[in-house]
Amino acid sequence: FIFRKTAAGYNMTNLFVGSEGTLGIITKATIKLYGQPESTISAVCHFPSVKAAVDTTVQTLQCGIPMARIEFLDEVQMMACNKFSHLDYQESPTLFLEFHGSESGVEEQAKDVAEIAEYNEGSGFQWAKEPEVRNKLWKARHDAYYACIALRPGCKGKMTDVCVPISLLPQVLTETKEDLDRSFIPGPIVGHVGDGNFHTVLVFDPDNPKEVEEVKGLTDRMAMRALEMHGTCTGEHGIGLGKRHFLEKEIGAVGVQVMKELKAALDPKGIMNPGKIFMD
Repeated sequence: FIFRKTAAGYNMTNLFVGSEGTLGIITKATIKLYGQPESTISAVCHFPSVKAAVDTTVQTLQCGIPMARIEFLDEVQMMACNKFSHLDYQESPTLFLEFHGSESGVEEQAKDVAEIAEYNEGSGFQWAKEPEVRNKLWKARHDAYYACIALRPGCKGKMTDVCVPISLLPQVLTETKEDLDRSFIPGPIVGHVGDGNFHTVLVFDPDNPKEVEEVKGLTDRMAMRALEMHGTCTGEHGIGLGKRHFLEKEIGAVGVQVMKELKAALDPKGIMNPGKIFMD
């Protein structure tokens, strides 16, 4: 819809956008553009532990401080980014932050977040206002996926994600990190932690059955961990093929049946992206 709001009937836009191509094909889209903010400040801060970094995120959000972006990279991801992008960041759990607004507003927001970070033993702050410097500051985050793959040349990257309530983010990230540390598969963590969402890229040899099995175990445990914390098995990537078996655990048998009936009504011949989302 090109108008700003509607209360007429069901939200078909969101239904189709979130259907992974199983209900139809989008042939035309209208996008909304936003103006550039008056002022933008970016920052990087390092922490002694995953929990300290994520506690900073949770406390910042609980204080109601407006944040344009909060991105988390663990020490494995930072090491990979340093190596791949020829950077020299401290290799520890790190937050990449961005503030948008008026000149005075962003400075006040940045000051408040810095105090919260310092309370959680954050250090090594780097601040940037100029676009060129901000882009350089964000390079590690932008190159994260390719940096992961470069850890094991010739291997593949299995990216998976989950999302949980913000209050449970420190717990789920800490437990996931412990699980990854016990594994022989490299699994850097990167996440849009401002909304409780995070990803890991599991770098493995698809021709090695032991590694394939290990990746499946890590992925399944991560999904179950999120579901047990009242989260979702996929915040962004979709159910697809790999997480079909979690759908009923997340939304229940009735929810799955309703979705199947929607699918049958809109795609009676089952030709739209067949096999995705449902187990049968």
